[in-house]
Amino acid sequence: MTALITRDELAAAIEAGAVTVVDTLGGEYYAQRHLPGALALTPADVDTQAPALLPDRDAAIVTYCSNPACPNSGQAADRLTSLGYTNVRKYREGIQDWVEAGLPTEAV
Repeated sequence: MTALITRDELAAAIEAGAVTVVDTLGGEYYAQRHLPGALALTPADVDTQAPALLPDRDAAIVTYCSNPACPNSGQAADRLTSLGYTNVRKYREGIQDWVEAGLPTEAV
């Protein structure tokens, strides 16, 4: 099971530039709104795109999707771990929690 990260921990890590954030919703969801600096990587694309998007397998990576009911972030995190990524955590509450807290997002 993937370790979790809280909103406050994630916000601090983003502010410090100490984490790579991965939006696992992709597509229009990513284009309309995503966490600052997040990369789009859906669970279906992890095997083919992760090596290019995430070349450092020891870097801090946090996956997220829409909310706790969304399985994408856990699926992507589990797959990254199985591919040898060593520092993957999941922001279980997702972008819904981030937005409700009034934190900034970006769009494409």
